[in-house]
Amino acid sequence: MPTFYNDEERQAWRDAESLAAQAEEMMREAEAALETWKTGKEMNRLRCARKGISESDAEIRWAASANSKNALTNNSFHVGLATMYFGAAAANYSRALYLRSLGGRPMAA
Repeated sequence: MPTFYNDEERQAWRDAESLAAQAEEMMREAEAALETWKTGKEMNRLRCARKGISESDAEIRWAASANSKNALTNNSFHVGLATMYFGAAAANYSRALYLRSLGGRPMAA
């Protein structure tokens, strides 16, 4: 943890750390959704293979399934949230660095 010149800088840094942690959590959720999609695709492929359905037809069936669509939607949603949180964290880190560059002087109004 860096040393801070003032409370405003400290708060900007804390906010950035909190937002970065939220972004990481959203990425974990996105990864879980992607893993769900991959696992479902493989299980569908195996199930179709047992029934004698070709791999291309199995992929078409999987892509049209609600489970596939839900997993991809969850993945996209959480990646979007992670991007938003990472962007907000970057803005707060920039603010903290700007406040640090002032060297403890108050910001001009």
